[in-house]
Amino acid sequence: MAVKPSHILGMNARYRYTKMNPSSARQYGFSKLLTKDLLTEYGIPCARIFHIFSALHELDSVKWESIPTPFVLKPASGSAGKGVWLIKKKIENKPEWLNQENVVLTKNDLDLHVRNILDGEFSTWGSEHKAIVEELIPPHPSLAKYSYKGTADIRVIIFNSVPVMAMARIPTKESQGRANLDKGAIALGIDMATGVTTYGLYGKSERITHFPNSKKKVNGVLIPQWSQVLETAVTAANAAGFVFLGADLFIHPERGPMIVELNGFPGLSIQMANHAGLKQRLDRVEGLEVRNAKHGVKISQALFAESFADKIRTEEGTPIIPIRPMVEIFDEKSRPHSALALVDTKRDRSIISEEYADQLGLVDLDDLLFRQLEILEGKLPVVFITIKIKTRKFETAMMVSKRLNKTKHKIELGKRDLEGFLIGTSPE
Repeated sequence: MAVKPSHILGMNARYRYTKMNPSSARQYGFSKLLTKDLLTEYGIPCARIFHIFSALHELDSVKWESIPTPFVLKPASGSAGKGVWLIKKKIENKPEWLNQENVVLTKNDLDLHVRNILDGEFSTWGSEHKAIVEELIPPHPSLAKYSYKGTADIRVIIFNSVPVMAMARIPTKESQGRANLDKGAIALGIDMATGVTTYGLYGKSERITHFPNSKKKVNGVLIPQWSQVLETAVTAANAAGFVFLGADLFIHPERGPMIVELNGFPGLSIQMANHAGLKQRLDRVEGLEVRNAKHGVKISQALFAESFADKIRTEEGTPIIPIRPMVEIFDEKSRPHSALALVDTKRDRSIISEEYADQLGLVDLDDLLFRQLEILEGKLPVVFITIKIKTRKFETAMMVSKRLNKTKHKIELGKRDLEGFLIGTSPE
C-alpha cells in the first residue's frame, strides 16, 4: 500500500515533537549513565555495569581479567554504535580477549580504546567523556537464528505514552554483529498488535523480502514477550519524562525486555521498515488521555494493527466461519459467555451491544480504552475485549453501540478481527 507524503515525518517536522520533551528528559538522551541511574531507581531492567572510567589514572587500577565476559566497552555519550566494542570471551591463561569477529585483543588494546573514549573521540553529546564496561546481553533464541553473531534489538517510537511504531534491528556480517542500520544491519517493521514482523529493510534504503543469502522470509517473525516489550518502553519513557522518543531494548532469554538506550532524537528510517508514515500515527494519539503504560500499549495495539494475521495460519489450513457465528466473549472476571455474532466485511472495527457489554461488566467510563473514537457513524466509546472465534482466542478493541441492543446478534465482526478466517455462505 502506497504511503501518502503527508503521512511521512521528515527531519524538519521531527523538531515539532522533539521540542515537546522537557530539558529534564533530554539529559537522559545525552547520557547513558544518567539513564542507567534512572532505570535502576525505577526498577526498570537494564544491563549491569561492571566498571566506569572517568579519568586516565583509573586504568592503573582496573583488572580486566576480573571483568566477567562477555562484556561491552563503549562511550557514555556516543551514538550510532560509534566506539562500541563487543568482547565475547577471554582467552584462557592469557591476558587476551576475543571480540565478536574473533579478533584477538590485548590489555593494551583495551586500555588504548578507553583512552580514545576519554579523549572524546566517539562522544556525540557534551564534553564529559566517560567509558562504560557493561554486560553483553545474549541474544534471545527466537531471534538468534536470524542474527549474525550479535544481539538483535527493538526500537520503539513513543509519543504521548503510546507506542506508535517499532522495528527489530538484526545484526549482519556487514554490520559486524552490531544492530546499527548505518553499518548494514537489517530493520524489520513490526505489527504493533501482534509483534509479528511485516517488512524488511537492508541498511537504510534497500527493501528486502528475505534475509540475505537465505530462503527465510523477513515477515512472519514473532517478537517474544511483545506486550512486555512495549510496556517496558513506555514505562521508561514516562519515568524519564519524555513526550516523544525512541526507546531501544534487548530481550534477555531469562530476564525479558531490557532498556538499552533512550533517544530523544530517533532516526526516521523506521518508516521505511514499516511501509508507514510516523506523522499520521503521531496525529492519531496526540491529545489522548493515557493513564499508564499498560493503557498506552492497549491504545497502540487497537489503533495500529496491520492486516497481517493471515500470515499466521495453522498447519491444518484456514478455519471457516459462517456469516452468523457463535463466539465467546470473556467478562470482567475472564469467564466465557456465548454470543451470536454477525460478520460484516464492510466494517473495519468490530462493535458490541452496549447493553451486552455492560451486562458482562466490560463498560466502565473510567476504564474505556478511549473516551471517543471518531468514525464515520459518529463518536463511540471503545473497550478492549477478549474474544474467542473457533479455536482462536485474542484481545481486540470494539466500539460500543446502542444500535445492537435490540438485535439478536450482540456483536458485529469487522475486518480487523476476521483476518485468518474464511467466511462461509451459510447463515449458521
